[in-house]
Amino acid sequence: MRDDPRPVSRDRGWPGGFENPSVEARCALLKGVKTIAVVGLSPNPARPSHGVAQAMQGFGYTIIPVHPAAREVLGIRAYPRLSDVPVPIDLVNVFRRAEHLDAIVDDCLKLGIKNLWIQEGIVNEAAALKARQGGMMVVMDRCIYSDYRRYCH
Repeated sequence: MRDDPRPVSRDRGWPGGFENPSVEARCALLKGVKTIAVVGLSPNPARPSHGVAQAMQGFGYTIIPVHPAAREVLGIRAYPRLSDVPVPIDLVNVFRRAEHLDAIVDDCLKLGIKNLWIQEGIVNEAAALKARQGGMMVVMDRCIYSDYRRYCH
């Protein structure tokens, strides 16, 4: 038995039939994007969102913080909502609880964003399937940093 109470990240086997893209498809995605909007990017350096975004910034990605209460994160202006971001977004990386994903997916679809990465430990299969049915590439319950380091770097 595992001592860690967190859910195990998986690629397939969700009740509704959602499956993550293959490792090759995830790497192609990460190699093809430049601008990542991080929804829920905390200004607190102790938070996972901060460390992951900082690492991805170090790999050369343009990071756009999206956080309603932050003015600046990682030395970059933060925006309250995805719709406030003034530049094209290649990928949205989500660090919000699962119950917020429906609204985030709706925003992505309205804005024509094509790629959604839902961080490890965050699962909302209905929202992920809705995004996929709307034409988005969706990765769920995987860490963008870990996948980049392990498979794509």
